[in-house]
Amino acid sequence: MLQPTVALMLDDATPPARQVGVAVVGLGNWGPNLLRVLGDNFDAQVRWICDLDSSRLAKYRRRHPNARVTTRIDRILADPSVDAVVLATSARTHYDLATRVLEAGKHVYVETPLAMSAELADDIAILGRARRRIVMCGHTFLYSPPVGAVKRMIEAGTLGDIYSISSSRLNLGLNIRAASVIWDLGPHDFSILLYWLSEAPISVRAVGRDSVLEGVADVAFVTMNFASGIVVNIELSWLAPSTLSRTVVVGSERMVVYEDGGQEPVRLFDCGVIDHSPAGHGHPTVRTGDIVSPSIESDEPLESQLSDFVQAIRSGYLMEYQTTLARTVVRIAQAADESFRLGGAEVWLSGEEEAGRLAPGRGLAAV
Repeated sequence: MLQPTVALMLDDATPPARQVGVAVVGLGNWGPNLLRVLGDNFDAQVRWICDLDSSRLAKYRRRHPNARVTTRIDRILADPSVDAVVLATSARTHYDLATRVLEAGKHVYVETPLAMSAELADDIAILGRARRRIVMCGHTFLYSPPVGAVKRMIEAGTLGDIYSISSSRLNLGLNIRAASVIWDLGPHDFSILLYWLSEAPISVRAVGRDSVLEGVADVAFVTMNFASGIVVNIELSWLAPSTLSRTVVVGSERMVVYEDGGQEPVRLFDCGVIDHSPAGHGHPTVRTGDIVSPSIESDEPLESQLSDFVQAIRSGYLMEYQTTLARTVVRIAQAADESFRLGGAEVWLSGEEEAGRLAPGRGLAAV
């Protein structure tokens, strides 16, 4: 399990020794999964289920008879037995709902993205810190065992110096709740990159097109440059014949392919190109070696993430790294969206603060 390492206590009050009282707001696409996992967590108790659709409430009330149901979040915020609220609503509601939750003195878990602009994401983070409450975003891939395995390889120097990363995240079907494919699919890859590299990009470019809905990018190619010299290209699409989530990390010593949902989710390639000439004018040769598919545990990432959230509340720690990473993801998505609207112009990011907080040893442990 990923552990917060920034030792900031929540407040002077003793963290709850009882089960953490949780409310789930939003029972659309992802909300039922959050509800299921929290219902199975022995350290949490689902006290409220909230959705504007009464038929959804009736359906999940049967599965969680001890939880109260409501269409009004005000009732949840007024209940002192609720310690935390999990938001699985549309992205455009995240800022308003998250700030209301924090102002009510409760911890908040927000589905991606944290907000629809860097300014709003910063406001949420600042409010959470002022109220000494946890702000966690649903970057579930940080808890994926294959993602953790690649993180360990990078941290151990197994790949050597990282040269480049290319990623494809494709599916068929528009997410009408999202502003574009950049805001919908992009945060998954952006969060993984920040976790792997412990570094924020310095510039972003994005090109694509709005093939179906005018003004809504459904295909995008996002390029990022890092101060370390690493270059990244991410292909995002709602218009693909099949679902694919595949990333290739190219290092000076080895290369690794990560494919989410694949039978061999991580494959390590002992190969590369060698230039034997000291002056660099010789004839490079290709080095090929073994391909290793390491054994990967099968823990459910969402279960690990929500367990981390609940345990942080119980133990009394703020999850500062999680909040910083979520804010940086929003910055990248906003820059990519701006670049797309500017026809692929390079957009520069000021990432000094994020780079410091994403540095090794300041964030989540590689598991």
